Amino acid sequence: MKARLQQLWHRRPVLLTVLFLLLGGGALLGAVRLINRPPATPTAEVKRSEFIDSLRLRGEVKALRSLAISAPAEAGDLLVVKMADDGAHVKKGDPVVEFDKTRAEQDLAQYKSALKSAQAEIDQARAQARLTEEEDVTAVMKAKYDVESAKLEAGKQEIVSAIDGEKARLKVTDAEQKLREAEQKQKSDRAASKAAIENKTQASKKAVFDLQRVERALSEMTLRAPADGMVSLLQVWHDGNVDAFKAGARAWPGAPMAEIPDLSTIRAAARVDETERGRLQIGQAVNVQLDAIPDRQFTGHIDLISAIATTDFSAGWPFPKNFNVQVLLDSGDARLKPGMSAQLSVVVDKVANALTIPVQSSFQKSGRTVVYVLHGSKFEERAIEESRRSGDRILVAKGLQAGEHVALEDPFAKE
Repeated sequence: MKARLQQLWHRRPVLLTVLFLLLGGGALLGAVRLINRPPATPTAEVKRSEFIDSLRLRGEVKALRSLAISAPAEAGDLLVVKMADDGAHVKKGDPVVEFDKTRAEQDLAQYKSALKSAQAEIDQARAQARLTEEEDVTAVMKAKYDVESAKLEAGKQEIVSAIDGEKARLKVTDAEQKLREAEQKQKSDRAASKAAIENKTQASKKAVFDLQRVERALSEMTLRAPADGMVSLLQVWHDGNVDAFKAGARAWPGAPMAEIPDLSTIRAAARVDETERGRLQIGQAVNVQLDAIPDRQFTGHIDLISAIATTDFSAGWPFPKNFNVQVLLDSGDARLKPGMSAQLSVVVDKVANALTIPVQSSFQKSGRTVVYVLHGSKFEERAIEESRRSGDRILVAKGLQAGEHVALEDPFAKE
């Protein structure tokens, strides 16, 4: 092999020289490219653009006014047999909730029977009072007759013996006493009859009241829509969970079942921390994204900010005090209904020609905010001063220039 190369060298010295130079140059170029190969860490370019400072809030759709639909207050244990679907559109008078009527119908039959019995007892008491009154009147008339007869016999005193005259006077006294007793009995019987009739009448009135009450409860076993609108089932605590009532569930008297919101009063409502309260103003534009309507973004403006903070029990312990914010939507949608979750974005400021970077390109080290700037194939750690953050962007005050590239991941995290 060596002899052949020497022979080739003597025949083609220039060709071999060129070949060796090409091989050496290729190896050198490959080495340079290998050294200068860009790192695998993803980067983002530092750019100047408009920085939009927005405040993001989590809220829900609410109606300021609504017509409540509740279970009848005078019913006992209630069993739901039919329930309108959440979001169903109804006309005034349409059934929304139907309860089992079996118990109410049984009570209705019972109270009807009780009323009949009470009325019969009243009639019987009145008949007995009339009979007693007739007997008492007869007794009084007879007693009066006996008094007159005794007085007539006593009037013969002048022509009879003293003994017979005294007997006649005693008979008058006895007859008068019996008359007084008969009159007193008549008066007492009248009072007793009146009391008995009054007692039976009160029992009848109670039976009427009970009957009317169960008739009213029976009529309320079907809850109807008080107006045209959309049914919104209410989430309440029952059977160990917070949920809307469904067919087969049991409800208590007066339990809130559903409501028909006034769609003209629909608002997007949220709560804001007191540290952010000062950044909001009445009339500020708001973008609203509803989780249940992902294909449309709503716009609106703030029309109410509460002046006093209230405890937010939904935020976890310790319960913070937040301010209520209401947003009036610029346009409606047939799919809108109370209870829908919403993401609210309020634009509080705009900075033109701002130097911005993605949030994920900044890192905290030793109490400083640093970025990793790409130089050739290596990254350089550099401290920056950030002005503020909004969403996924950072407004940079110092430390970077437009056109530079910063790492989106810590390039030294694995070293």
